Amino acid sequence: MEVADIGLIGLAVMGQNLVLNMNDHGFTVVVFNRTVSKVDQFLANEAKGTKVIGAKSLEDFVRALKKPRIAMLLVKAGAAVDDFIAKLLPLLDENDIIVDGGNSEFTDTERRCTELAKKGILYVGSGVSGGEEGARHGPSLMPGGNPKAWPSIKPIFQSIAAKAKTGEPCCDWTGSGGAGHFVKMVHNGIEYGDMQLIAEAYHLMREVGGLSNQEMSQVFKKWNEGPLESYLIEITGHILSFEDKDGSMLIDHILDTAGQGRTGIPDQIAPYFEYASEFVTDTKSTKIFKAAVPKTNK
Repeated sequence: MEVADIGLIGLAVMGQNLVLNMNDHGFTVVVFNRTVSKVDQFLANEAKGTKVIGAKSLEDFVRALKKPRIAMLLVKAGAAVDDFIAKLLPLLDENDIIVDGGNSEFTDTERRCTELAKKGILYVGSGVSGGEEGARHGPSLMPGGNPKAWPSIKPIFQSIAAKAKTGEPCCDWTGSGGAGHFVKMVHNGIEYGDMQLIAEAYHLMREVGGLSNQEMSQVFKKWNEGPLESYLIEITGHILSFEDKDGSMLIDHILDTAGQGRTGIPDQIAPYFEYASEFVTDTKSTKIFKAAVPKTNK
């Protein structure tokens, strides 16, 4: 029975939250997961009382979709995406749509878009930004791929996306082929560069300026009131003033052991985002910074 506006495969937290977001905006969603028991768990808990439909097989999943069918994948990048595409292909018709909302490399998306176009399937690779909270309440979406798919997915994507202060959705078509995942990759590069700058500002204020955590917190909060206003600046201000249960500053207990996740920069583009900052060891820069720090802060 064709009743679902869109289907989603992959019920980890991101997938679950996107489904609930779609449901909140009036769309009927059919869901499937490789471990089928997770579908029942989702329907009995987070999706209880919603219009979400559970599928026990990919055949049931496809049968529940209105035409042209939209099947969205939120599974681990790489082989898992290709595996689900291979299983979906015999069940889909010409002009049906597959959307990859995972962290695929743009070169893989380019390849899949070309291969599936030959088989009459419209393929879209979409960057999704905002994490679990964004997925639930409004992510930034970066779709790209076969442009024929955009009119079908646009109403859903722009409805569930975050909204700018102007009311415009944080979602628009980015281009053909692997454009969507390329944009997400650039987004990641900018974000990581931003975090590096914040880390260096913290290091300079602490090691060169001698500011306390509370003083640095006030600096970041002040910055967040001007042109630097952003989520990362905002949470840095909060973190620096957050106290642990024993009254000490939580930031002082955090180990300097952050690693690299799978949402990083692919090898072929990474060199363009890499840089080695010598600002801290630059004597001239250090003198300038010291001169700019109020004397009361030592």
